[in-house]
Amino acid sequence: AQTKLKEGVTTWLPTTLTQPQEKLVEIVRAIRDWATSAPLNIPGIHLEGPFINREQAGAQNPQFVRPPDLNELRELHQIFPALILSLAPEIPGAFNIIQEASGMGITPSAAHTKADYATVMTATEYGLKHLTHFGNAMTGLHHREIGVVGAGLLEDSLSLELIADGIHLAPEMLELIFARVPRENIMLITDSVSASWQSDGDTSLGGLEVKIKDGIARLKSNGALAGSTLRYNRGLKRIHEITGEPLSAIVATTSWNQATSLGLPKIGKVESGFRADLVILEENFEVSRTLVGGK
Repeated sequence: AQTKLKEGVTTWLPTTLTQPQEKLVEIVRAIRDWATSAPLNIPGIHLEGPFINREQAGAQNPQFVRPPDLNELRELHQIFPALILSLAPEIPGAFNIIQEASGMGITPSAAHTKADYATVMTATEYGLKHLTHFGNAMTGLHHREIGVVGAGLLEDSLSLELIADGIHLAPEMLELIFARVPRENIMLITDSVSASWQSDGDTSLGGLEVKIKDGIARLKSNGALAGSTLRYNRGLKRIHEITGEPLSAIVATTSWNQATSLGLPKIGKVESGFRADLVILEENFEVSRTLVGGK
């Protein structure tokens, strides 16, 4: 949490991995117990998995992938609010849990998925709203089947989460997204792992061995990207460099868009009556100071 403050983050959703049910319960309880004393806002969590497609597991541990279980989701949500549920919409039972999650105030997001375009569109009718780490661990754009990526580029009902490290998405892809997708539908994320402030070396992620080299985290087993080491302020700088747009034109993609998409009140912009969550940046986008609630 302290390192997130150094990146200019004032509100954070800790993100879980695909793990056994009892382990997830333990993790969510730990987050709940710690959140009240955390130095930044933690209104809830992001459940990434375990209801994903094993064939698109990426850096999620396929051993613990399982079918959608509404009782499991309810248990975790009751311990501490789940604000985002990332899942594969094509797996049996996904539409029902998307609908139920929406009714619980959870934002359903497609991730680690082999869904085709039609399935994504059907999922939106049940309440699908986001595409997690857009372009990664999902079906790509093809001229005969535009897949999840095509749905994100074409359909304005979907919000896209972008890892702006220049590794997960090519600069040209980021240019395309900013040229095509409505600005209010774009949300910058880091997808960063706990080793994001550490030097190159070995670490682990959800029980899988990871090697960080030149700041890039990859699974040792197959070389798949394993999250990022991106710092949030540097992702914003990257977008500024790629698009050429001023900070004033892109800052909402780091704050207001996320707050409104998740229904978080009184945060995300500088206005009377809102929380005084402020980030002061140097000209080079390094963080000079982060204020949470004016402190």
